[in-house]
Amino acid sequence: MITDLTEGSPSKKLFWFSMPLLLSVAFQQLYQMADSMIVGRFAESAQAGELALAAVGASYPITQLFVAVATGINIGTSVLVSQLFGAKRYLRMKTAISTALITTTVVSLLLTLFGAVCTNGLMSALNTSADIFADASLYLRVYVFGLLFLFIYNVCTGIFNAMGDSRTPLFLLILSSVGNVILDVVFVAILHWGVAGVAWATFIAQGASGVFAFFLLMCRVRTFDTGHHFILFAPEMLRRLTNYAIPSIAQQSFVSVGNLIIQYYVNLCGPTVIAGFSVANRINMFALTCCMSFASGLSSYVAQNIGARKLDRVGPGLKAGGTFSVGLGIVFMMIYLPLANRIISLFLPAGSASGVVDVARGYLFTVVPFYVVVCIKFVCDSVLRGAGAMRPFMITTFSDLILRVVLALTLSKTALATTGIWLSWPIGWVIGMALSLAFYFTAKWRKAEVPPEKDENWV
Repeated sequence: MITDLTEGSPSKKLFWFSMPLLLSVAFQQLYQMADSMIVGRFAESAQAGELALAAVGASYPITQLFVAVATGINIGTSVLVSQLFGAKRYLRMKTAISTALITTTVVSLLLTLFGAVCTNGLMSALNTSADIFADASLYLRVYVFGLLFLFIYNVCTGIFNAMGDSRTPLFLLILSSVGNVILDVVFVAILHWGVAGVAWATFIAQGASGVFAFFLLMCRVRTFDTGHHFILFAPEMLRRLTNYAIPSIAQQSFVSVGNLIIQYYVNLCGPTVIAGFSVANRINMFALTCCMSFASGLSSYVAQNIGARKLDRVGPGLKAGGTFSVGLGIVFMMIYLPLANRIISLFLPAGSASGVVDVARGYLFTVVPFYVVVCIKFVCDSVLRGAGAMRPFMITTFSDLILRVVLALTLSKTALATTGIWLSWPIGWVIGMALSLAFYFTAKWRKAEVPPEKDENWV
């Protein structure tokens, strides 16, 4: 279902467009959490479960680095296609889609080659402990061979969202999530494949969703009758795509690299801290990505209205998106703080060391009270991103992350120890929010590049 976000009530359009996005990320995070839950709870012993949980957690920041590149291409493609769709330049939109798909395929194959060759080196660079190294490397190696499907899926869902269709990505996520969980149970709980079972379940689920997403997108593109043949690959469209995608890739990748650095110091603390951090990080990311779904919807909303030259709709959209995102953040705060121990215990087998729970609870109690702050940052960033104002968007993100990494490294060496690492998140969020608000109110986003009024000859 295609939705025109340039007409109608901003709050209603944004809410109903964002709800499938919220459900999509919720399902995505739930099946990722299911990986940790199943591999931790169905191990042969409490100690084995703790080690398996640590192994999946140790490779998680590296997998997120690959996801960051896919997400960056998703964002860049979505902004470009949204603007062209909003301007009703459908011939150029088809060229943009084709160019994005070809570029995505090439990038994913290069990263697959890199990941296959460097798996052990990457795990060694993170100082992964010997007792979980083999399982962590195995999980990462299997994951890497599914990157093509991951990238194709991401760019296809970004294009669907750009067209105002957030229901098709939800449908794909539900199928992928349910399939992944079923395979997790079969491979881990029944066949006892351990970490390998989780890895193969993810590979198969991603493969199926990537192929299906591509098929549905091709069917959707054919519905736009432009009367002319579009160009499969246009250098000018690639230029515009990279103008949006490269800053997004850099931002997403820089975040992942920062998380890798933090993971390195967490790994120095041993399997108990790694397992506790892994659990808490999954719980935290579930909340943050759900809150971010309204910001993602706002980004498509802003891009369509920028393309249609309806800048007066951006302000009301920001207020609506901020209300939804902050409200959801408060809901998570009310759930997580009183129920932290019960939620953490869902990931752990009976008889697990209490130290894992203590580490996870310490992390959550440090970052959860600042959800309102990071939600405000999300929505302001989404306006900058949707308008294609990538330089200020990158400044806000990089400032947050650089400060977070520096504080994590500095405070971890003090008497605060791991608590010092956790404190780096809220401090970085506060600084990032202040910068995002400043860029929004100084109207930097109004200078974005928008589609020209008339079609050029090259399309």
